[in-house]
Amino acid sequence: MQGFVVFDYFHLYPNYLEMVLPLIKQGKLAYVEDIVEGIEAAPVALVGLFNKTKQNTQLKMEGNKQIVLKDYVKGLIKESDLILKTSEIKRDIPNGAFLVKNLYLSCDPYMRSRMVKMECSYIDSFTPGEVIEGYGVAKVVDSSNQKFKKGDLICGMTGWEEYSIIKSTETIFKIPSMDVPLSYYTGILGLAGLTAYVGFYEICSPKKGEIVFISAASGAVGQLVGQFAKLFGCYVVGSAGSQHKVDFLKNKLGFDDAFNYKEESDQNEAIKRYFPEGIDIYIENVGGKMLDAVIPNMRPSGRITACEMISQYDVEETDATHNLMSAIIKKIRMQGFVVFDYFNLYPNYLEMVLPLIKQGKLAYVEDIVEGLEAAPAALVGLFSGRNVGKQVVLVARD
Repeated sequence: MQGFVVFDYFHLYPNYLEMVLPLIKQGKLAYVEDIVEGIEAAPVALVGLFNKTKQNTQLKMEGNKQIVLKDYVKGLIKESDLILKTSEIKRDIPNGAFLVKNLYLSCDPYMRSRMVKMECSYIDSFTPGEVIEGYGVAKVVDSSNQKFKKGDLICGMTGWEEYSIIKSTETIFKIPSMDVPLSYYTGILGLAGLTAYVGFYEICSPKKGEIVFISAASGAVGQLVGQFAKLFGCYVVGSAGSQHKVDFLKNKLGFDDAFNYKEESDQNEAIKRYFPEGIDIYIENVGGKMLDAVIPNMRPSGRITACEMISQYDVEETDATHNLMSAIIKKIRMQGFVVFDYFNLYPNYLEMVLPLIKQGKLAYVEDIVEGLEAAPAALVGLFSGRNVGKQVVLVARD
């Protein structure tokens, strides 16, 4: 029997590296680490060596930053309507649930509609004093669900916080491809992409050569619909709120034309000027005066798909639509939809869009802010047109 002290053998360290590094690179050695972060976590980590019960010391030491709704919102949404707070990470995971670390969060206009008390809606209102939720990308860190293992990357509905417990898996998908940036699963491979796909292909049933108009065209949904329509063989015009965005639509995304609606004193005249032959398909993201101007300028049997009505979220009295008689005369079909009802088509959408991304046939622009602290300003900025492209919050890189 021989005991030894490793410090007496430090002269053999170069020999050891020469042997072990090739084994690591060849994958012949498995090696597991349990890493905690921060000097303040060190005492618990050290003591944990002598405790047979496995502990996730990092999660115990960290707080969980969260974005909470202060109260129901009236009028224009403000950053002060959303509060940043820190609470303990919940470690009690119900059977069938799992704990995730949120990596990216999606800022979406529909979230504003959840900040008022609604009795009848496709989705529940947020609760004042509680964490808001939205679409995001996350990594599973602990699980009692056999379908979702530790280390899995997922996209779906999650809390606006650093760590969330996911109980309902109906809107959760495992991320199938790492060939694209993870943030893409908040937009082009998330709700925005599926919304564009459903609105254009499923609801509007396009035909090659048709004339397509997209409002809020530089946003997450608009930029994708425009490119889908161009690839399909349509003539595409978009509206946006600045000359910079107009140039972006024409030069970056390949729209046939675009205009700044803020520079038009009469929206009806602007629509007539840009669409002298009328509109076959209108992708509605704005509502209000824009919708009122579009309806009489639709072609017979035209189709309107209502994805969003961003101009109506912050008003107490919504704008009236005065030209609905044209819908009868021209046999126009207008259909609203909720993308959650079409999650069954998500695999079909990925099958179509992933090759287009990898082949470089789609341009996609993100506007990413870093840190949960920046999330309220990013969300509020959607309603003043501050962002260009898909607005995303980077919560953590891994």
